[in-house]
Amino acid sequence: MTLTIRLADKMVDRAGIWRILEPVIRAGETYPLPRDMTDKAALTYWLSSLHTSFVCEDDDGTITGTYYIRPNNSGGGAHIANCGYMVAADAEGKGIATAMCAHSLKTAREMGFAGMQFNFVIASNTRAVALWTRMGFETIGRLPGVFRSPTRGEVDALVMFQRL
Repeated sequence: MTLTIRLADKMVDRAGIWRILEPVIRAGETYPLPRDMTDKAALTYWLSSLHTSFVCEDDDGTITGTYYIRPNNSGGGAHIANCGYMVAADAEGKGIATAMCAHSLKTAREMGFAGMQFNFVIASNTRAVALWTRMGFETIGRLPGVFRSPTRGEVDALVMFQRL
């Protein structure tokens, strides 16, 4: 399978992106977004003018993943990138998150960012933690019990960082 990562078309790609976002948001296990978030609110957030959003497509043009990149903060913190990633449930385990992370690191360097920080990685999302670690991120902080999982209760969140 060949993967293509390209800039999201904010009008054309909405349905494909929502197909990925909705089950993740509804599950409430890996993202701190309201579980009852509407498609309009979720897409407004994901495709915000403050984000540069991408989609990952498979050979037949199906959107299998999406991510955004943005400055982690404004002003004195704008030189550090932040990203959010989601993969379609039916495409998990096919290297899509790895490809998107590699693409985001390259893109961040090209955009002039000096580092990338993930502010709120849910510790129970062990696949993501393992992937980010393999991709060179270090856990630099643990926030105890700051995420309320609908199935696990209070869960820690990690702050992960990589200097670019």
